[in-house]
Amino acid sequence: MRSSEVPRSGRDADGGAVTAEAAMTLPVLVAFVLALVWALVAASDQIRCVDAARAGARAAARSEPEDAVRSVAQEAAPGKARIAVERAGGLWRVRVEAPTPGPGLLSLTLSAEAVASAEDTAGVEP
Repeated sequence: MRSSEVPRSGRDADGGAVTAEAAMTLPVLVAFVLALVWALVAASDQIRCVDAARAGARAAARSEPEDAVRSVAQEAAPGKARIAVERAGGLWRVRVEAPTPGPGLLSLTLSAEAVASAEDTAGVEP
């Protein structure tokens, strides 16, 4: 049998197709993993916004000063969060907004709001 008649092994027969497939697939997998990590961070920050708004509303309902309410909410909120506290009648509203890092459309502003009844109005009829 001549060397030209020897059957090619499976490794030689692919002609580099596996390398080309890997070169095309690897960037897609990396992008998918990065998007998944971004989504997990955004979900975690949203939960922290909700917790911060609730903590601030509880503090406001106990008639703590607004600075203390903001401080309590800021401790539970993600970094760079903005806290808004307002009273409307017998209700306290605490709103927490926090930006998420990301390119283009992936940069979102997460927000949460909590409302609590003020203790000084408990038992008072409107």
